Amino acid sequence: MKLVVVSAGLSVPSSTRLLADRLAAATAGQTSAEVRVVELRDLAVEIAHTFTNGFPGRELSAAFDAVRAADGLIVVTPVFSASYSGLFKSFFDALGATEPDALAGKPVLVAATGGTARHSLVLEHALRPLFAYLKAVVVPTGVYAASKDWGAEGLDGRIERAAGELAALMTGLSTVRKPAGDTAEVVPFEERLAALHPATAQARGRDM
Repeated sequence: MKLVVVSAGLSVPSSTRLLADRLAAATAGQTSAEVRVVELRDLAVEIAHTFTNGFPGRELSAAFDAVRAADGLIVVTPVFSASYSGLFKSFFDALGATEPDALAGKPVLVAATGGTARHSLVLEHALRPLFAYLKAVVVPTGVYAASKDWGAEGLDGRIERAAGELAALMTGLSTVRKPAGDTAEVVPFEERLAALHPATAQARGRDM
């Protein structure tokens, strides 16, 4: 199983990369997935060239291949002007130009970092619509981390809940089939989710 993390952080060290790593660790811990991180700042020149010559470079092509082959994606962007960064959007625009259905049906966890909690709605008004348009399956819980969230109560819980949802989707989407002679046993999604991540399943039950 393959988990690909797309990080659009620009600085070193980067809070965007830190959040990406924590989400990846939490998800991999529940799926035993192989993790690959795509750092978009290393691909900025090739991304720009793709729009001028129509062909992705070698490193960008490899990143596209990894995203296409992934069983699940974690995408994390810093917030610029109350939305995702231009580099982040350009990467997925370039991917869509080469293969419009590259993300169709793929489980995606959306996340973002910013200086203030006032930008937390970027998950709902920018990231979620973008990946819905790309036909991805976006997990219910997105994770936003403002500067004051690091080390504060609450962030760990959101990370674990989102990771549990992504893990459940990666390992079966709506159902999981198990061999049972000539027939197959169908395990409902809520039961699978409860087995993988009890806290998430309980929270979903309260919301219904």
